Amino acid sequence: MKARPFDALRLVWHDYPGEWFEEDVSGLDEASRKIDTFKSLLGSDVALLLVDGQRLLDNAGEEERYLKSLLANFRNGFLSLKDELLEDGKPLVEFPRIWIMALSKSDLLSHLDVFNFRDLLIDKAGEDITELREVLAGLVEANDALSVGEDFVLLSSAKFGADKIEVAKRVGLELILPIAAMLPFERHVRWAQVKQLPGKVVQNLLVGAVALAPILIGRKAKLPGPLAALLAAVGPNLMDEALKMAADKLREVNSSALAKNDYLTATLTRFRMDLDKGEEEHVLIRSRR
Repeated sequence: MKARPFDALRLVWHDYPGEWFEEDVSGLDEASRKIDTFKSLLGSDVALLLVDGQRLLDNAGEEERYLKSLLANFRNGFLSLKDELLEDGKPLVEFPRIWIMALSKSDLLSHLDVFNFRDLLIDKAGEDITELREVLAGLVEANDALSVGEDFVLLSSAKFGADKIEVAKRVGLELILPIAAMLPFERHVRWAQVKQLPGKVVQNLLVGAVALAPILIGRKAKLPGPLAALLAAVGPNLMDEALKMAADKLREVNSSALAKNDYLTATLTRFRMDLDKGEEEHVLIRSRR
């Protein structure tokens, strides 16, 4: 295990209070906390933009009233913080480059699968999603390596009935860890392969992916520290192999890792399999870009 680049994964969840997108802060102290909280989000790999299922239900037939207001609040919130976030007006290299549209309380809209949810958003607020992307693109360097409103997921913590709550009937929550760990790996490697990006952006995109690649395919690799050495040690072929692993190969590597008590490889390959399953069950849509 000493030859492995790391032996644990940690998920950090940053929660940004929704009212800060909708209301003015009260006083300098809250204004400072708002900026500090938002800055802490910018080290994330993935952002989930939550669409409230109850609010959609309340506006049935006129969903655009809620959706346009929600997306305008996001857009205006980012614009209002732009001067505080950009040092000397320079675009950010470190930034969440995957912004997923997530339907919370999806059990209230059980007639919607993730494709219906996507189509509803595009039909009712497609232009607003595009405008939000343009605002986010104005904050980040190499904005081609940015995905906003291209991935979709359904979320529900339980099935809530009039007289009972069925906590075993969750939707999408088991995908949050796989999304956080594996979606950046998949997307960042593809972007770095096909786009002409500044070196510092490539470094930011690949620093995590390089460490994950050998683990995903079940190989031991003693990786040096600096990124140039990491890239040389792993190489594009191994990165590509890890990215394009088919379902059968994933299951094979997963089974082998479990037999060897190689829990990190087992966990990461399981995460990839979980994302595939989420798509098969119409709970998740991953962008292919």
